[in-house]
Amino acid sequence: MARFRALLRFGLAVPVVLSLAASFGTAPASAAAVPRAQSAAQTEDADLPTYVVNTTTDRRTIAEVRQAVTAAGGTIVVTYDRIGVIVAHAANPDFGARMRAVPGVQSAGNTRGTPLSAAGTNDEGPVRRLSRAEAARIEKAAGEGAEPLEAEQWDLPAIGADKAAKINPGSRNVTVAVIDTGVDDTHPDLAANFSPSQSASCVSGKADTTYGSWRPADVNYFHGTHVAGTIAAARNGIGVAGVAPGVRISAITVAQPIPRQLIYAESVVCAFVFAADHGVQITNNSYYVDPWQYNCLDNPDQKAIVDAVNRAQLYAQRKGTLNVAGAGNSNDDLSTLPGAGGVAPGGSAPAKRTLAPRTCWDVPAQLPGVVTVSGTSATNAKAYYSNYGLGEIDVAAPGGDQYQAADTPSGEGGILSTLPDNQYGYEQGTSMATPHVAGVAALLKSAHPQATPAQLQAMLRAQADNPGCPADPYDWNGDGVVDAVCVGDQRVNGFYGYGIVNALRAVK
Repeated sequence: MARFRALLRFGLAVPVVLSLAASFGTAPASAAAVPRAQSAAQTEDADLPTYVVNTTTDRRTIAEVRQAVTAAGGTIVVTYDRIGVIVAHAANPDFGARMRAVPGVQSAGNTRGTPLSAAGTNDEGPVRRLSRAEAARIEKAAGEGAEPLEAEQWDLPAIGADKAAKINPGSRNVTVAVIDTGVDDTHPDLAANFSPSQSASCVSGKADTTYGSWRPADVNYFHGTHVAGTIAAARNGIGVAGVAPGVRISAITVAQPIPRQLIYAESVVCAFVFAADHGVQITNNSYYVDPWQYNCLDNPDQKAIVDAVNRAQLYAQRKGTLNVAGAGNSNDDLSTLPGAGGVAPGGSAPAKRTLAPRTCWDVPAQLPGVVTVSGTSATNAKAYYSNYGLGEIDVAAPGGDQYQAADTPSGEGGILSTLPDNQYGYEQGTSMATPHVAGVAALLKSAHPQATPAQLQAMLRAQADNPGCPADPYDWNGDGVVDAVCVGDQRVNGFYGYGIVNALRAVK
């Protein structure tokens, strides 16, 4: 797949950007987001060649490997002893090869390569921010007892979340961590449910728990705030509602400083370990790990990336954390991965390669035990962009589709949610599908507090509604060309996995 992250970049807002606090009348003036400026150290760190060195977990081996890192000219950033991952900076291009020759080292590789420019989030196309005039029209259509903008949230009734909230909005004992670009916890729809003690910045690969470190560095880092609103925007008479409006959310920032906004392996390792060690029950992962769209095990650098991230997410699972991830937005069949592609975006002369299933991985979505999510439209069809694949997708959820109009005041096919600085806007992508599943998982965890991650995954599958493969060939743009092939039956298939999640069943 030669397409790089042009399909996955942050979008530019259309020129209708207005703060909506005044239109709702209840948001305090002090609620405006205070973007956290990136420190000079973080900005400098973004350009340093970085490696993960993965070892056995006995103390003696880790101590010896740490000495070898230093002897080879490396500078240790952090060591995650419990999973055997060492993060280090090193200028020597042979550093990875030298580390792989050290006894006890099981894999080692460069996590960054050349400086890149695209983002690894799984949103598709630009954000469209809601104007004050649009918000006023939507508010007039609000039903009794609904949030002011809920008439525009077609995604909630699509999975029964509006009815589920009346039965059980979720437990305050359940926290969903948004591993992403940061969350504006001052947003009036998010502040009441935000958990600062379970939040941090993992941008450098080492957790920074300074107050506010989890906030987006800029208002254009809107992705994580949008995701957070879908999960747990409060039912407080302001703006929108989340799938699980009674649970708590936290933020673990993993996106590099402006202008790169990349999400590297060491940041994700840090995030999974931090979430697990701070009692987070569910993580939302609406991204894939830069710089490669697919990491192939026959490449030593990419193998080390897969190894390090997998160790961290398995550690989280063992500690009781369910990890939910978007399948991606390239309309790829993950079960076959045909053709050439998977180039590293932004390099001077990236080499094409042939991708092989179960050899080249979408990380973290295809890692073992991770709930992999495909996206659907307002008509419950597979969204045109969503990756798919029999045996690769666990469940599906509303991700939005601009070509499928919704039965809402605007007809907008995207997902409406929170944005920094008290704003709201529409996005689409498996990034938007994933928090719907994380929200339903939070409802299940609320109803079954002793459930393990594996049990929660089984319940998500069991309670989903499966439309089955479409009767007609999948041709989303009507040009006569079949754009994707659904394999499977109404129990499990490549488009929906075990089906579209059901929040109402989760609380019943």
